[in-house]
Amino acid sequence: MLMSKEQKKFLFHKRMENIIVLFIQLSLIIGFLFIWEYCSQKKIINPFIFSSPSRIWDTISSLVNSGDLFLHVFTTLYEILIAFILGISLGFFIAILLYEFPLFARVIDPFLTMLNSLPKVALGPIIIIWAGANIKSIIVMALLINLIVSIVNIYNGFLNTDSNKIKLMKTFHASKLQILKNLVIPSSKNMIISSLKLNISMTLIGIIMGEFLVSKKGIGYLIIYGTQVFNLNIVMSGIIILVILSFLIYEIVHIIEKKIVREK
Repeated sequence: MLMSKEQKKFLFHKRMENIIVLFIQLSLIIGFLFIWEYCSQKKIINPFIFSSPSRIWDTISSLVNSGDLFLHVFTTLYEILIAFILGISLGFFIAILLYEFPLFARVIDPFLTMLNSLPKVALGPIIIIWAGANIKSIIVMALLINLIVSIVNIYNGFLNTDSNKIKLMKTFHASKLQILKNLVIPSSKNMIISSLKLNISMTLIGIIMGEFLVSKKGIGYLIIYGTQVFNLNIVMSGIIILVILSFLIYEIVHIIEKKIVREK
């Protein structure tokens, strides 16, 4: 299909806008790193406390050469994957139960509110005692953080389904399962996608918190280990790796979102 001159002009301006935005973003990052390195080299800031980009690069290179970096990254990714799948699956299932059984929703609502407002770190010692000082505790910690968010978001998406469309389907004697499958869930796609984004963020937070408590490997362990030996190069390297990892995970979810929206 041939495009008009106006369409081509619009797409050109859109591409140029994206390039300009990307250029500004990269310039800000490079500028920040340059200022950080300069201040560290000139002792304007204490390099022992604040580290520097060159020291962080050397630390990450050392972790790569020793093979430790891949061990920590893959461990954290594995934990994130398990907690994310469990969180979104259980959240989706419980949200369906709440939607289909309003009485159950009324009973469980105050408990969800209490669990959501409870600081999960306070449960850390109990989780360790119950699940043990292992990966189970880390997964449970992540689930406590991401599950409630998934339930509430998906459930609210179900509740916002057009009531007139539901009545229309009922007039055609559609069953509850048919209404749920063919109307409620498809109408809640945006909320489900939003729940995926929040879930992956909450999962990452939960996994790192869990690794702070019990792990002997993973990015969270790397950060807490660097703190214990007072090696800020390791701490900052762990944080940088975590930022990159979280960005890549979010981009994967964003790609999935675009694919789903395109198919609508």
